[in-house]
Amino acid sequence: MRKLLFIIVLIIYSCSESKNEYEYIVKDQDFRTEVLINNSGNYIELENGYTYFEEANQDSDTGTVVLVHGFSVPSYILETTFNSIKNKGFRVIMMDLYGRGFSDNPGLPQTDELRASQVIELLDKRDIEYASFVGLSNGGRIISKIAYLRPNIVKELFYIASSGFYEYPDLNDRTVTMDEINDLIKSYPEMAMGQKNDFLKPDQYPNWVNRYKVLQTHKGFARALISTTKNLVTLDYAHNKIDSLNIPTFTFWGEFDNVVIYEDFKDRLNKVLPERKEFFISNSGHLPHLENQEEFENIFFKYLGAN
Repeated sequence: MRKLLFIIVLIIYSCSESKNEYEYIVKDQDFRTEVLINNSGNYIELENGYTYFEEANQDSDTGTVVLVHGFSVPSYILETTFNSIKNKGFRVIMMDLYGRGFSDNPGLPQTDELRASQVIELLDKRDIEYASFVGLSNGGRIISKIAYLRPNIVKELFYIASSGFYEYPDLNDRTVTMDEINDLIKSYPEMAMGQKNDFLKPDQYPNWVNRYKVLQTHKGFARALISTTKNLVTLDYAHNKIDSLNIPTFTFWGEFDNVVIYEDFKDRLNKVLPERKEFFISNSGHLPHLENQEEFENIFFKYLGAN
């Protein structure tokens, strides 16, 4: 009888653990305190929630660079570029966008404007009036929106594997349902493993999937991703303005990127940003700044601040 009771208790405990495997961590004050103990960044309270950011060389007069991450992986995806820029003496700042990483997950529609305004508000509070912007993947959408909303703060734009040049249909209903959230959470194991697709040689990044799994423990992560997808719109209007203002623009693509497919939008890109400088980085997939850091940075630093 005792053995049977033990087995029943073990089953109940195991089911409870399985149910709580994802989205059980609330980003409250205790969470933020723990983050600051274990990481080198800081928090700032903005209009729509607390934002985690890292900054270096605050007093530099070399120039300022702002790094904006992509769809789901937060700012740590840009930490190698952050460190290289820091070592070159530039003031550099990166943050976790709402719904990602250590920043708050506000229950708001995840529009480009929400996250672009988050970046702009952070820069205002850090007294940054003028900067070069780097946008990775979906982060390319955010820097385009920043240039549209506040072009006077933009020195130049660097797009890495940007997904911002696709065309999207207009949706009548952009709400996120609990069924959609639950369905996405059920797919979390596959999502985590799917992060390997960002690389040409994923075996060189053995901890990448485990690091992503931590993000899936944060409450509100699924809602943020679904809302982001539903709020994607075509950004031709923003890119036309960037082109009309002659903002220096650079696009970087991994030679073997199978996440953002260049052939799918190259004609649109040629129309909206015909004056851009464009580079294809060899031996790399969706994250050329990581997989071929040397080739990417040789080009990047040649043009950074040169305009």
